[in-house]
Amino acid sequence: MLKMWLLALFGASALALPHAHRAPAAVHYTVAAEGNEARYRVREQLLHHDLPNDAIGRTSAITGGITFNADETIDTAASKIIIDVTSLKSDRDRRDGYVQHRILETAQYPSVVFTPTAFHGVKLPLATSGSQRFDMSGLLTVHGVTRPTVWHVTAQSKNADVTGTGTTQFSFEDVSLAQPHVPVVLSVADTIKLEYDFHLVREK
Repeated sequence: MLKMWLLALFGASALALPHAHRAPAAVHYTVAAEGNEARYRVREQLLHHDLPNDAIGRTSAITGGITFNADETIDTAASKIIIDVTSLKSDRDRRDGYVQHRILETAQYPSVVFTPTAFHGVKLPLATSGSQRFDMSGLLTVHGVTRPTVWHVTAQSKNADVTGTGTTQFSFEDVSLAQPHVPVVLSVADTIKLEYDFHLVREK
């Protein structure tokens, strides 16, 4: 009788323990099918134009996602934002051809990839409602060159959706890009600004 009672006691305890001590699951946000756009922005002075303007190229061909571990760190192996730069379009076809073939060399380097490594100034995982401002550091790979970078982010959360904008910047030299030199462009600023309007969805 005692033996049966002990078996019943320890058996019930063994079944209960995994539920009582189950660790929180990882949280994954994936890039939504709509609502994402990445842009480059470079200041230029064109021939026969009195004032400088911003050259802006855009693409919505963005995939990937971000995974948060149970300890509120980022799972870098499962977190990447991938931008297909072969689809970048500006308001000038000639500029687009030059960017594709002479600057980014997209036949060899078709993607720009950002791997987030840490969030600063915000509690993780992200809240399910409200607006937040924070910085996100990580590794940015452009033209085959990987360098640390920091994005300044404004985000709005609503249930499973997180939308907002992130911005960062770097120089042509930082990622071994050739600064444009063409007759119709008098000058090009050395700073490249990247902007990302994002829409991420928390997976269930």
